[in-house]
Amino acid sequence: MAAVAKEHGSATGNGKRWHDQHPELGTAPVPIEPYISQEYFNLERERIFRKVWLNVGREEEIPQPGNYLVKDLPVCGASILLVRGKDGRLRAFHNVCSHRSNKLVWDQRGSCQMFACKFHGWTYGLNGQLTFVPDEESFFDLKKGELGLTPVAADVWEGFIFINLDPQPQESLKEYLGEMGESLQGYPFAEYSATCYRWTTELHANWKILKDAFQEAYHVAFLHKRSIPDSFTGKNNPFSHGLDYRLYPRHRKMAVYGNMEHQPTPVEKMAFQFGSLVIRNDFSLSNLPPGVNPTKDPSWALDLNVIFPNFFVDVSEGTYFTYNMWPLAVDRTLWEVRTYYPQPKTAGQRFSQEYSKVIFRDVIMEDCSTLEQTQSVLASGAKSHFVLQDQEILIRHDHRVHEDFVGFYR
Repeated sequence: MAAVAKEHGSATGNGKRWHDQHPELGTAPVPIEPYISQEYFNLERERIFRKVWLNVGREEEIPQPGNYLVKDLPVCGASILLVRGKDGRLRAFHNVCSHRSNKLVWDQRGSCQMFACKFHGWTYGLNGQLTFVPDEESFFDLKKGELGLTPVAADVWEGFIFINLDPQPQESLKEYLGEMGESLQGYPFAEYSATCYRWTTELHANWKILKDAFQEAYHVAFLHKRSIPDSFTGKNNPFSHGLDYRLYPRHRKMAVYGNMEHQPTPVEKMAFQFGSLVIRNDFSLSNLPPGVNPTKDPSWALDLNVIFPNFFVDVSEGTYFTYNMWPLAVDRTLWEVRTYYPQPKTAGQRFSQEYSKVIFRDVIMEDCSTLEQTQSVLASGAKSHFVLQDQEILIRHDHRVHEDFVGFYR
């Protein structure tokens, strides 16, 4: 699918239908079957997660030689060992000993100078080479030089670490990200990554149910009326219509409206004085790179960026947050949430970040409240399709991209 929707104006109040710009997507209801079908889930494993670039962390997590990170990927039946070598190079390996295929590193993260298997003591250097085999003389024609850890393709974009489990990836990470990656160039990810708060939870819902929930703002006026009642809705935009939508061959983005007439509470006012919050209404947009808030709409709050298949990186002024949705089963998902801020220099800045973190937590807890309830009734057969409206175009585009990879209906 060719890149589309390169330039659009605001959709707020002008009656424009975004689907008119994308007739290839159609407007028909989309099927529920991919959310409940074991056959479809198996195809996703093989044709998506074992073939494309996947975000597994940030460079700040393994900054020094000897630092390592283990990322278990049940959807791929794999465990990945990421390590910073003595030469400073980032490498990735299957976390599997070459002797009897024991899981080599059991800790999630740490620092060391070598990796020794707990089963029989086979030892590997930070570069993955096999360096020591106990009782080596008892083996038959052992070629240690050919028995190092199995490498995995790894690369870094804007400080984010990606891996590809295909032994011969068909394209580089830069090629895979394409125009989406280019649109975020210049955003100060490194500066804003000094402080990170994390949440992780396992939900009884298909991973696409989670993904869909964050690819539209139609729900904001209803689901978030307690936590952020008018931060993203206003009298001129009661249903939080997106300011701009951009669809790429695999990825997509939405510029999210912020209510400039929102009246902060006394606590919010205090937090606004010392830092940046997604819900604030006094952004200084001059510091943003050209690809962020592409139409430069003054009522912009944040950009929602969806990198296929399961990575969200949503950027605002002074802060950003990420989601990773990792399939565990057709009806179970591991959801990782991270929110990032610059290093606080004063107590006031720290207070602002803590307040922002708590508001963000409340918002995502409200989002969680619908996901398992949705999954619990999908298999009933009461409905066979989802009915999507114009502001849910990112979901429709995602369905098209999934089908391009999976080919379930072909």
